Amino acid sequence: MGCLAAAALALAGLGEMGRFPYLRNGLVIVPLMVAAGCGIVWAKSSLVGVPAIERPIVAELVGRILERKAQPADSRVRLMIATREPGSGRPIKVRLNLAARSDRPQLRPGAQVRLRTRLMPPAPPMLPGSYDFARAAWFGGIAATGTVLGQVELMQAAPSGASLAATQVALAEHVRASLNGSEGTIAAALASGDRGAIAVRDEEAMRDAGLTHLLSISGLHVSALVAAIYLVVMRLLGLWPWLALRIRLPLLAAAGGALGGIAYTLLTGAEVPTVRSCIGAVLVLAALALGREALSMRMVSVAACFVLLVWPEALVGPSFQMSFAAVIAIVALHGSAPVRRFLEPREEAWWQRGLRLLAMLLITGIVIEIALMPIGLFHFHRAGVYGAFANVIAIPLTTFVSMPLIALALLFDTIGLGAPLWYLAGQSLSLLLGLAYWTAARPGAVTMLPAFGALPFAACIGGMLWLALWHGRKRLLGLVPAAIGLAGLAGAAPPDLLVSGDGRHVGLTGERPGELLLLREGRSDFARENLLEQAGMDGSTSLIADWPKARCSAEFCAFELQRGGREWRFLIATGREMVEARSLAAACERVDVVIADRWLPRSCRPAWFKADRQMLGQTGGLAIDLDDPAVRTVAGSMGEHGWWNPAPILPRRPKPSAATTTVKPLSAAAQ
Repeated sequence: MGCLAAAALALAGLGEMGRFPYLRNGLVIVPLMVAAGCGIVWAKSSLVGVPAIERPIVAELVGRILERKAQPADSRVRLMIATREPGSGRPIKVRLNLAARSDRPQLRPGAQVRLRTRLMPPAPPMLPGSYDFARAAWFGGIAATGTVLGQVELMQAAPSGASLAATQVALAEHVRASLNGSEGTIAAALASGDRGAIAVRDEEAMRDAGLTHLLSISGLHVSALVAAIYLVVMRLLGLWPWLALRIRLPLLAAAGGALGGIAYTLLTGAEVPTVRSCIGAVLVLAALALGREALSMRMVSVAACFVLLVWPEALVGPSFQMSFAAVIAIVALHGSAPVRRFLEPREEAWWQRGLRLLAMLLITGIVIEIALMPIGLFHFHRAGVYGAFANVIAIPLTTFVSMPLIALALLFDTIGLGAPLWYLAGQSLSLLLGLAYWTAARPGAVTMLPAFGALPFAACIGGMLWLALWHGRKRLLGLVPAAIGLAGLAGAAPPDLLVSGDGRHVGLTGERPGELLLLREGRSDFARENLLEQAGMDGSTSLIADWPKARCSAEFCAFELQRGGREWRFLIATGREMVEARSLAAACERVDVVIADRWLPRSCRPAWFKADRQMLGQTGGLAIDLDDPAVRTVAGSMGEHGWWNPAPILPRRPKPSAATTTVKPLSAAAQ
């Protein structure tokens, strides 16, 4: 339908009056591009999408290892294995976590193994607005995830010979062996793209300081390497007069930089963000070789079109949005007339030029932070406030000190003289970590918002794109939608109740300032962190059972909330025991909302809303607002896509036999 609507709009644009050629072109070209994009997404989804396994299973698999990622910080190794689905026999790809204690060097790409696993379908979003791993798994061709149970039997060793994956692993291990501690884990990430050993607290500090982009191989790292190779090749070849007089050195230098950037991209795993950065760097080199302007919106658009042609699903992901938003902000800022006048060459002392460049670096950082903040808040519900100021120190430190020292240390390790350089690299990375911890600890360093709708986000992005793409006073019109979007973000409020897709985890907001009340503690922090993230809170939780207003038993918790000028009564299941049907029906009649991770009979009819196992299987997680009563569901934002598979509607359960089932009366607390 979307493609047909876009094509119809394009046909309508053909009939526009000739007095408005730009409007006519826009009405034709933009819908056609939208239709083409929808077609590409549909085609890739059909070609690479793999249906998930139907239900959780425990099975023995025989397969071949495709990828291996060590994650020492989590005491595990992540394996990607090509195998066959138990039962159907169809070829599938599964992602498995193997405990570090069960790992062996022989378990590397190409090896054939036999193992016992617990498999799960890729998880849909836990709550409305949460990360959709099922969609990512669909486009990644992953049909199941799981855990290895016991030991792995090696049936056939991997073929001998070097590979890029093996080289990446060996490089990361060499760096961590040469430089201990947190500094070594970050150095390994910069050298090989392997972030698996970075401690959680270090990663959180870098994130809250706005420095996470330094840990992933992206535009900064690729650009620094390509620029260094370009300058070195230019200087070295310039020493050969015969060559300099006969061949354009920028062309040779650009070729050297492009080869270096491509090699670095392949060595660090060729992740999608790195590939995007490499494409952008190669386009800049091509512009330099041709004598054209290196940074322009045309270059950004060509890179974006190439990426979306190959990875169309990346458009809705934070990585694509943040990387291109940062580049667009830089190009728009440096292309504006005031900035051009500020940076134009002039007769001045070296320290004055240095101050101007430092001021420009700070201004650029602030503009980038403003451009990225709505994206970070929309996807992660948190954003660093002082990132622009921290990056003024962190970016030059990483680009001109840490990365060159790591490269020189690796070079001198070939002759056994790299130790002094590793020491200096460690000191520079220790300074980077110290800056991250200090910045993250400042009051108000992190802004958090609960999940909000797509309309405020779209208004912010649309307004900022207008500001970036237009020139003159017309660009100021973009401030209108941007202001409307920011007002929507500022007015975002957390839902009163959050319910996970399985009904086991419930979060209650608004009763204790800055604190989230939980129905139960999970075995891991995953559910707790998701509930806190969607509520726009940070860390402080307690149990509903410990809340004085709640009356809890082994089967149910009951409580009241004052919202929207009235009292709302809740009944939430906490146990699995069978409850006497008449007592349950009577209790349901006295409340407005019932939530349960079990199946509830039709006789349970609350005044407003009931969410039991049957309904949650269809809707997924819930966000309930009571001031203006509404319920948002995961299913409401999923559409009819292959990666969203709601549970089938089951027939009504037969009444259990009294001879085999213990039926409890409903406790007085729940009544």
